[in-house]
Amino acid sequence: MRGTMRNYLLKQQKNSYKANLHCHTTWSDGQLSASEIKEAYKANGYQIVAFTDHRMYSWHRELDDENFLALAAMEVDINDKFRVPGDFSQVKTWHMNVYDRTPWVRAINKENSKGFDEYREFTKALLPVQDYKNMDEINRYINVMNENGFLVCYNHPYWSLQDVTEYSKLKGIWGMEIYNYGCEHDGLYGYHPQAYDEMLRAGILCKCVATDDNHNSYPFGHPLCDSFGGCIRINADELSYNAVMEALISGNFYSVINHTEGGSFGSHAGPEINEVYIEDGTLFIKTSPVKKIYVMTQGRNCLKSVAGNEETITCAAFTLKGNEGYIRISIMDETGLRADSNVYCIKEKDYAGGD
Repeated sequence: MRGTMRNYLLKQQKNSYKANLHCHTTWSDGQLSASEIKEAYKANGYQIVAFTDHRMYSWHRELDDENFLALAAMEVDINDKFRVPGDFSQVKTWHMNVYDRTPWVRAINKENSKGFDEYREFTKALLPVQDYKNMDEINRYINVMNENGFLVCYNHPYWSLQDVTEYSKLKGIWGMEIYNYGCEHDGLYGYHPQAYDEMLRAGILCKCVATDDNHNSYPFGHPLCDSFGGCIRINADELSYNAVMEALISGNFYSVINHTEGGSFGSHAGPEINEVYIEDGTLFIKTSPVKKIYVMTQGRNCLKSVAGNEETITCAAFTLKGNEGYIRISIMDETGLRADSNVYCIKEKDYAGGD
């Protein structure tokens, strides 16, 4: 018997929050303070920033207000040996962001906000062992961080000089960067849809995120400014730490590329994936006006709906056949900006003819 229940894959909430999950400040190699980051990102429509300074855990809760939320996080690295002494350009590396699900349980956070020195000392116990080729040790670290209440995100595979033979061995990660705006500036290698599919096909059913990875070496408005290019849109009931973390864990968000080469900085919002659900074996997708709606699958087949010349579309419906394995959605607007959904695993009950 065909099902009649509407199965929401991405459900529209009363609030949608714009977030940058990869950001560096003067506490590592960024050029702006955390408060300057807050001011700039709020001015560009963001409500959430995860402060992911290198090897430096922090929770800038002093920045929180009714319209802004700081997530506790850091970026860690595990580097291979240098081929040429002093030349990092050919060194393979694992970079991972870790996001604290419950920062208030840490002893350092139970009192008033701490400063740089206190957080630097606290961070030492959270850093990984530097053993690049030891996947057992790397996955042990990921597991330890998971057990201690962190979400682990694998960062910028292309910049890291890694390929599927390496990242397909990761275990326990929550997400990966499908887009990194800083890497797009570095070498036009910021967009990683193939890496995401390779991980999914290897059984790593993680989320995907678009980020800035901003260091702000160039001023706002400069062609090489690395802010406001990649974000996620989080559908949550409210702007609270628990609600945002719940949405991140459940996958009630999608990734957006906000900037294309030659565009004006900070002026583009990127396309929107408003709603995704399955009903009676049909996949329904609702978006902002776009030129293309594509549904990638576990194989090479794609479901697609494309607008004609001088036209846009805002919805698409596709009959599921049962051989999709998994699906993920990618849309593109008239300016070439994209948005990508997380992966969704299709079960027998979801397609036409399923029980």
